[in-house]
Amino acid sequence: MDLPFVTLDVFTDRTFGGNPLGVFPDAAHLPTGLMQRVAREMNLSESVFLGPPETSGDARVRIFTPGIEVPFAGHPTVGTAIWLASLLDDAPAEGTRTLVLEENVGPVPVDVRFDDGEPVFARFTTALLPEHRPSPVADAELARLVGLEASDLHPGLRPEMVSCGLPFYVIPIASLDAIRRAALDTALWQRLVAPLWADHVYLICTETEGKSVDVHVRMFAPAAGVPEDPATGSAAAALGGYLSKADGCEAGTLHWTVEQGLEIGRPSLLQVEADRSRGTTSAVRVGGSAVFVSRGVMSVPD
Repeated sequence: MDLPFVTLDVFTDRTFGGNPLGVFPDAAHLPTGLMQRVAREMNLSESVFLGPPETSGDARVRIFTPGIEVPFAGHPTVGTAIWLASLLDDAPAEGTRTLVLEENVGPVPVDVRFDDGEPVFARFTTALLPEHRPSPVADAELARLVGLEASDLHPGLRPEMVSCGLPFYVIPIASLDAIRRAALDTALWQRLVAPLWADHVYLICTETEGKSVDVHVRMFAPAAGVPEDPATGSAAAALGGYLSKADGCEAGTLHWTVEQGLEIGRPSLLQVEADRSRGTTSAVRVGGSAVFVSRGVMSVPD
């Protein structure tokens, strides 16, 4: 059996940046075990398998890392929406079109922006509002987990577990120098974090490299077979919930530009928004660009 696929680089406007994504059109009917094997063969942070919508959306979307299927992920959502938008017969020359992706977490609406008839940017709204859980691990142990000292943790922001569909262990770091030096101790991770609700480790820092950037981040996901991710939209959604709660404003829309992937040579930019209403987070959105990179066919046993 031959499976056509395309690849895109997501959360970037140029090839060799961002997070690579594999997209397999008309493949959601495949057995789950085969999807997982194909994703492991692709060996990208995520691969997606598309099929006809099952309800009122535009496509059924299943998302796999090399190790597991995930209910929701950001760069597959942005990349898939831009790919599907490129196939529209009635695409607008300018403006925005909303697509709804049916992911395991539920329907995810994605606004795709067009310039000169081409999809250039996509922003999704999370299907779930942020869920917050306190950090169960002592600060000193969290610092050791990523090869740092307790003094390298941010003095004003607290570690917390947050999810908008996929849980992340958010660990605020005090300086750009410290977050650059961080390295995950996988043996300590196995003991401290692997059994927890949030086993993806997400380091954040308010010192940045880019002049118009608000947050520098890194993400480690050993359980998913991803040693370090170049760009993580689902983590950026959790970050929006985390920073929205930390801000605490009564009402309004908060905006952040997030940089990721610089330490591994895949510079990425993510745009994050959070709406506040009556003192709580009422919506989270994450957006970015994507570029097409390659087309191919994978031959797999029938």
